[in-house]
Amino acid sequence: MRLEQILTDVEYKILQGTLDKDVADIAYDSRKTVKGGMFVAIQGTVVDGHNFIESAVEAGAEVIVVEKETNVENKDITVLLVENGRKALSLMSAAYFDYPAKKMITVGITGTKGKSTTEHMVRDIIEKSGKTCGIIGTVGAFMNGRSVPTEHTTPESYELQKLFAMMVEEGCEYMVMEVSSQGIKMDRVAGIEFDYGVFTNISPDHIGPGEHENFEEYLSCKAELFRRCKTGIINRDDEHYDDIVKHATCRIVTFGTSEKADMRAHDIHHVSKGGELSMEFQAEGVMEGEIVVGLPGRFNIYNALCAACTGVALGMPKEVILHALEHVKVQGRVEVMPVSEDFSVLIDFAHNGVSSESVLSTLREYNPHRIVSIFGCGGNRSKVRRYEMGEVIGRMSELAIITSDNPRRENVMDIIEDIKVGMAKSDGTYVVIPDREEAVAYALEHAEKGDMIILLGKGHEEYQEINGIKYHYSDREAIVKGMKKVYGKDFSFML
Repeated sequence: MRLEQILTDVEYKILQGTLDKDVADIAYDSRKTVKGGMFVAIQGTVVDGHNFIESAVEAGAEVIVVEKETNVENKDITVLLVENGRKALSLMSAAYFDYPAKKMITVGITGTKGKSTTEHMVRDIIEKSGKTCGIIGTVGAFMNGRSVPTEHTTPESYELQKLFAMMVEEGCEYMVMEVSSQGIKMDRVAGIEFDYGVFTNISPDHIGPGEHENFEEYLSCKAELFRRCKTGIINRDDEHYDDIVKHATCRIVTFGTSEKADMRAHDIHHVSKGGELSMEFQAEGVMEGEIVVGLPGRFNIYNALCAACTGVALGMPKEVILHALEHVKVQGRVEVMPVSEDFSVLIDFAHNGVSSESVLSTLREYNPHRIVSIFGCGGNRSKVRRYEMGEVIGRMSELAIITSDNPRRENVMDIIEDIKVGMAKSDGTYVVIPDREEAVAYALEHAEKGDMIILLGKGHEEYQEINGIKYHYSDREAIVKGMKKVYGKDFSFML
């Protein structure tokens, strides 16, 4: 593509060279620079891309984009100065791929919790209406049956625009993505105007070195989405609602249990039947009638309201919205594995004290006979997390089975000893089974009628990292193997 076309939306100063060039590709990692390509040097929090300009030139870069005055010895190479390299990368990437986001109806979802679940609900509503939809989020990117791994919840702008282009090529009419606060702060979505922006909720998270300086900055980044979309679909019950909408420039539709919400839920019930858990409620406002949500927990009422509001805004039929919400399944997010009518088995990604307490509180609302928690903690991470998880799970479970998670380069037993320190504060009952598959089989073998067995920590992950190597492992597969081993029943069709 011609360099001038790539620079259409970018403010720049020519330090040397000419714009009369074709650009073969764009890279922000010098190792990915191609002959005749462009290298964007970005001053990062850890690495300064300007230190790799020479490497990019040696790899064949014809254009270098910099954030500070830089001299390149080869005067045939074009050097452009921009104020913000990340923002320029985003705008140039959009132009390079011919603005693919504009060729789809786009939905961006932000919030502390519920992004992944809401994303899957909205995707299911769209697809069950007969439309094609791509998604990008925590568990990767998916389009037309194709899966593409991603490094971040919101990928870097070049990868993001490339994914959009792939979706357009695959025939996607809609695109739904999780928009993280980091994605907004780091300009990964710069230049994109979403058709619909969605806000689930907000609570302190991602605050610290390399993330957000404080809660105010975190909140500000979330609120920014509603200056970059045409319609905002926002949780009216969130205590920070006023801050989120204060500077919004979009049309706003709200959901919640508040009388002020445009779509409201009331008469809420927890339903447990045949080992499956769900929620039921009455909706009024922009959509009326009974809604059944095929996921447990009061927080999924909010996710369902959010998705239903989005579905209505997208013009999807009511019967399609209802069917999609009743049958929704989100891998690794309070995911029910219906292997028995006598007890429930669930998988969740909760891997710290706060999230574990949240999911166990949800299960407690169903009045189980016992809660049996299978969990471990990641190696080479803060020991405080281990103490907190041990204490919370010991306090909230009738039986805890302490096992392995991702030990990384630590000894599993050392991690377990740290967990036991927290467990001791709760006086909870526990057993230690270091092998996670064996721990799952033990829980299934000793299950009692009315139990809720939950596997915490790994969720959608399909590996265990041990001594720097990622070995294949799946909680879903462990449950299927355990049922085969203990009860002789084949549930492989569920994988």
